Amino acid sequence: MKMLTWEASVHHDGSPLYLRFSGRLGDTAVFRLRMAADAPVRGVFLRTCPDGEQQITPLQDQGIRGVCRWWEGTLPIRMLRTNYRFLIRADDGTRWYSAAGMTRYYPTDANDFVVLANYHAPAWVRDTVFYQIFPDRFADGDPTNNVRSGAYLYHGHPVIARRWHEQPNRATGPFEFYGGDLQGIAQRIDYLTDLGVSAIYLNPIFRAPSNHKYDVEDYTSIDPHLGSEAGLLMLRQALDEHQMQLVLDIVPNHCGVTHPWFVAAQRDPHAPTSEFFIFRRHPHEYESWLGVKTLPKLNYRSVRLREIMYAGHDAIMRHWLRPPYRIDGWRIDVANMLGRLGPDNLGHKIGRGIRRAVKAEQPDAYLLGEHFFDGTPHLQGEELDATMNYQGFTFPIWRWLGGFEFNPQRPEADPRPIATETVADQWTAFRAAIPWQIASQQFNLLGSHDTPRIRTIVGNDLARVRVAMVLLFCYPGVPCVYYGDEIGLTGGGDPDCRRPMPWDESTWDHDLRTFVQRLVRLRRRAPALRWGGFQQLYAHGETIAFQREAPEQRLVIVARRSNDGQRSLPVRHAGLADGTRMREILTGTEAVVFDGRLDISSLPATGAQVWQEVHRDTAR
Repeated sequence: MKMLTWEASVHHDGSPLYLRFSGRLGDTAVFRLRMAADAPVRGVFLRTCPDGEQQITPLQDQGIRGVCRWWEGTLPIRMLRTNYRFLIRADDGTRWYSAAGMTRYYPTDANDFVVLANYHAPAWVRDTVFYQIFPDRFADGDPTNNVRSGAYLYHGHPVIARRWHEQPNRATGPFEFYGGDLQGIAQRIDYLTDLGVSAIYLNPIFRAPSNHKYDVEDYTSIDPHLGSEAGLLMLRQALDEHQMQLVLDIVPNHCGVTHPWFVAAQRDPHAPTSEFFIFRRHPHEYESWLGVKTLPKLNYRSVRLREIMYAGHDAIMRHWLRPPYRIDGWRIDVANMLGRLGPDNLGHKIGRGIRRAVKAEQPDAYLLGEHFFDGTPHLQGEELDATMNYQGFTFPIWRWLGGFEFNPQRPEADPRPIATETVADQWTAFRAAIPWQIASQQFNLLGSHDTPRIRTIVGNDLARVRVAMVLLFCYPGVPCVYYGDEIGLTGGGDPDCRRPMPWDESTWDHDLRTFVQRLVRLRRRAPALRWGGFQQLYAHGETIAFQREAPEQRLVIVARRSNDGQRSLPVRHAGLADGTRMREILTGTEAVVFDGRLDISSLPATGAQVWQEVHRDTAR
């Protein structure tokens, strides 16, 4: 590994230690930059672009503190979005420093740091740990509402009632039911609070013929097999008693063929709802989600559809935010496809409209979008609060720990594990493309109802599961545990990843659950993980390390997938001086920084550590 230069010590992000700003348009922000005390730098400037014209503002040298030199400057924030980067004048020439790192050349604005004014983040999210539940598979609280085998036909197939211990069958996946419901979730709240999670995200619960409910039949009623509105009220009350939040899944991109809108439109091309769909040749040739004929795509050129779905006073997305249900946010299915079809590219227009409507109804609602690709254009402060952060977090971990490709048939797929440096590069690319205020509330996950489970991805290697869990809870953003992952549940692709939650505790991996429980509590209590910044410290061989830093706390996280002989970690560029005492939170091991390095010889061949600075000097 090449030696670190002074450039590695240059750091800024949008966290409170480096940016002090009230968030209100017109107020003055304080910008801070840290670098090594001996960095050969003679001047630092803040580059902004008010009203389209470049402006260079000098920062003041605040002097040396420990092994760091700090630079600081102020700027009135007069735009809703202020892009900025730093110009650094060193002895050997100038450099530009942006969210993507250091360059010698004049960069584009694309990876500038960004500060948003008058942006309302959902305040509760930063302290939250989510738990995702597929409702039919978590707990059966009311057997009287269960689907009976043959009770109805699902696109010509009799529905199937499964027993709880049976495995899902790929051939019958969408139309087999286990009996899980909202009452069952409400009855298991104590389990969730004991684990420590503070919010649940549910897959769709609106009336639909399938078990997954993405083929919605009625956005205005809860499926009776999941407990109807009474079940949702019971769950809302149980969550209120434990001060927990609830996010529901909505499918505005398409509906099911049994939805009355589509039934009427297919029967009569002049029906009022025919404009909600796109018929190439009426009645049987129409646009659908990825060509799946049972999921006709909704046409957002229809102003009336927009009014019904989100914009109108009594719109669907507003209705469920109101009493008595008072949900705390929406997860928007296939947000990447919403309002887009050929020449129709209304995605951002619809996204902005949804945000205006939802935030007008409930300013603290969390707007989360499903996006398997690059969702960063929707994360600029005008649309989503977050995406399911597959590319920015999940997929690099899968490929690093398991050599796993989600779509192995695609040309870009490579079954070989990726280099550690590649993980760091991909993480950086997706953080740099969005404002820090949004990066810090991204929805991070290790798996979901659409993917294999993390234990299966890493080949049942529990040490690697633990590494993944540490990264989940320590990376910037909001962690989400997929139900059952905490007890070691396995499962391949859909529907195997949707196995019923086993409530026979003799089948659980209790050690793993205890480990996850500790991480949940660490994440909810640690200032550095809740609102702290992020600095990549090391990515080489089999080891990756980063720092999370808040005014109140500093943590250094180290993860290793296999033994690479690394016994110490360079940390001076993180601002850690020799003699700094560090304690590893998960084991209690202590070490002292010496010669600019932290002793990590106690790190297992495959494992992770969370080091905390002891007796931290907070007056930095």
